[in-house]
Amino acid sequence: MGRKILSGLKKDWQLWAMILPALAYIIIFCYVPMYGIQLAFRKYDFSKGLTGGDWVGFKYFIQYFESPMFWTTLRNTFVISFFTLVCGFPAPILLALVVNSLRQKKLRRVVQTAVYMPYFISTVVMVAILQILLSPSTGVVSNFLKSLHIIPQSINLLGTPSAFVPVYVLSGIWQSAGWNSIIFIAALASVDGQLYDAAKVDGANRWQQVIHVELPAIVPTIVILLIMNMGRVLSVGFEKVFLMQNDLNLSVSEVISTYVFNIGVQSGQFSFGSAVGLFNTVINFAFLMIANMVSKKAADISLM
Repeated sequence: MGRKILSGLKKDWQLWAMILPALAYIIIFCYVPMYGIQLAFRKYDFSKGLTGGDWVGFKYFIQYFESPMFWTTLRNTFVISFFTLVCGFPAPILLALVVNSLRQKKLRRVVQTAVYMPYFISTVVMVAILQILLSPSTGVVSNFLKSLHIIPQSINLLGTPSAFVPVYVLSGIWQSAGWNSIIFIAALASVDGQLYDAAKVDGANRWQQVIHVELPAIVPTIVILLIMNMGRVLSVGFEKVFLMQNDLNLSVSEVISTYVFNIGVQSGQFSFGSAVGLFNTVINFAFLMIANMVSKKAADISLM
């Protein structure tokens, strides 16, 4: 066994050398910090280090479960993640189908470039743009919506709790849908042209070609990405929520990640914050495993 491994390394050493930086990054920044997980089960003491504190078991987990912020943070995180997944996941698929339907190469390049660009805007700049566009007094978007009587004249989209989730989800779709559509566009590019010709011979219109040719071709990609997204169902982005958060929308914007920062870093309760973060990770792992099992069952049923 050892000789086979060594011979494989020697034979494909160029490939291993290529993935070595990525492998080192994962080990250093993903696996080495897992040593600090024990902080969630210890009473942290600066003078004693990570392993010197008294072992308290599940004390901080129970403290979080019994705190009034447990259901609030869990509900807010789940609501934002749910609508982000339901509304945000199909968006790049639809965008990829639209881009793939464009026959003029120049127009396709222009559209692709236009929808890719928002992804490269930093989160800080994105939130600053939202504050400018959605300002209750001078915001272009908010005044436009008010002029159409879609929203009340007195509403503040950045401060109204009921508007926080729609603003967060829609701005996220605008920023990331174009970039996330790249993998679906690549999958559509691999579809055999003879399938389109056969569909046309059978009298299929453009919509029927999408349903019977293009969608089946990207279903494996959709399933894989859906499973990966399910693994992050409670991992709401900290930066954007934290920057959009204010005293007016705090009741719906306080999610697990911001709560960990506030209680763990700002308040100095490092053990408690570690316990809350570990709980979030375990829930994400459970969702990932469930999604994986469901996809396997669905695949077995489709093959029968």
